[in-house]
Amino acid sequence: QVQLVESGGGLVQTGGSLRLSCSTSGRTFSGTAMAWFRQVPGKEREYVAAINWSSGNAYYSHPVRGRFTISRDNGKTTLYLQMNRLTPADTAVYYCAASSDGAPAFLMPPDIDYWGQGTQVTVSS
Repeated sequence: QVQLVESGGGLVQTGGSLRLSCSTSGRTFSGTAMAWFRQVPGKEREYVAAINWSSGNAYYSHPVRGRFTISRDNGKTTLYLQMNRLTPADTAVYYCAASSDGAPAFLMPPDIDYWGQGTQVTVSS
């Protein structure tokens, strides 16, 4: 079992930045991808970005491309999401996710084997 714990959420003004972290514990994760999803009340959980856990190649959804950067540490124990030029449309609960065999560019919630508890990001106008 792999445990994921997010941190770094909070309240920021439009145009500001936040950095989310996701620490892994338990069994060492050796799957294909880790990712960030986000969800607002009443809507489905949305793919934000993913990283090929082996190669480090990164993939982004259209709304965040060019503003967000996903990365991992060299020890492959922590996942990051640097979020710049935030807007109110980015307000959501952000979830760290891990997939054993999903394709990082096309992950959907059914592909996810492990979820974090979520961290709230609120962007004020």
